Amino acid sequence: MEIYVVQSNDTVDLIAEKYGISVQQIIQDNQLIYPYELAVGQALLLIQGERNPLRSIAVSGYAYPFISPWVLEQTLPYLSELPIFSYGFTYEGELIPPLWDDEWMIREAERFGVQSILVLTPFGPDGKFNNSLISSVVNNLSYQNNLIQNLLMVMGGKGYRGLDIDFEYILATDRDAFTEFVRRTAEAMRANGYHTSVALAPKTSADQTGLLYEGKDYGALGAVADHVLLMTYEWGYTYGPPMAVAPINQVRRVVEYALTEIPAEKIDLGIPNYGYDWPLPYERGITAATTINNVEAVRIAIRQGAEIQFDELAQSPYFMYTDGFTGLEHEVWFEDVRSLQTKFNLINEFNLRGCGYWQIMQWFRANWLLLAENFYVLKA
Repeated sequence: MEIYVVQSNDTVDLIAEKYGISVQQIIQDNQLIYPYELAVGQALLLIQGERNPLRSIAVSGYAYPFISPWVLEQTLPYLSELPIFSYGFTYEGELIPPLWDDEWMIREAERFGVQSILVLTPFGPDGKFNNSLISSVVNNLSYQNNLIQNLLMVMGGKGYRGLDIDFEYILATDRDAFTEFVRRTAEAMRANGYHTSVALAPKTSADQTGLLYEGKDYGALGAVADHVLLMTYEWGYTYGPPMAVAPINQVRRVVEYALTEIPAEKIDLGIPNYGYDWPLPYERGITAATTINNVEAVRIAIRQGAEIQFDELAQSPYFMYTDGFTGLEHEVWFEDVRSLQTKFNLINEFNLRGCGYWQIMQWFRANWLLLAENFYVLKA
């Protein structure tokens, strides 16, 4: 396996000849489109010979029920678990199902030996995380019991194999009550043959301040859950300043702290499957980035004649361009096989349980091929 960075005057034909790989394979593996133009600085995945994965890991990928059936079918061979996003709940613990049918995804996952995971989120009517919903359930035993029984009924009826608790913006005053809720829920799940995971905001210390962090007790949650997902992404985000979505220097800090609280065999590393395109100049509270997929990012660079750069500290690709229609400058950060390899290296360095993708709605073939070069994927 080789990661090749495109130089000036490179063509697919020249690269194929140099490495003894077919032109068609380079085109297929890297999702190039006719007339197969390349961007200077673009990272291409070149695969020759036999695979030599280092070890087996668990791999999960979040998906909404409106995912393309073709994309799901292409992705499932690379997954251990399919967290389906998402079920909500009322203040009294009644479940609110997704707006779209989820059962077709469960059946499709079963066909590939992949465990379907019910994702539980406290979304309010506005579609945002609502910490008053969290407070209502974690502080009321009757509501908790109702929610747990409703979960068990739906999971048993539909064929889910596990539960993922994705609660964000938990009040600091609800921290211990939330941990106790997870403990009681995980025990009920285990008694019925299911496993429980918890999504954790990317903390770097136990006393880190902020609404995202104060309600999550890494050590306590790691002890009561079967495994956890570190949400190691969104340093660069829609309303924030332009920067890498998952800079490896920051991701490493989160992993190093997490390992002081949680065993490595319980930790999955979060990996983003997307990037952002920011119009410039950036103004806090005004500027909003556009979410783009990683293949689209490269196509924008090709279309705009931009050279892709690589930030050595963040280990992430980026580029700038001027929109010919609006005249606005843009800054784009995304993931490529170079940035993904650094994350896979981190999984190996710390012997983590595996990784979890947010999200798999867009097909990025080179990512999955690279994953398969590094790891075997654990199946049910």
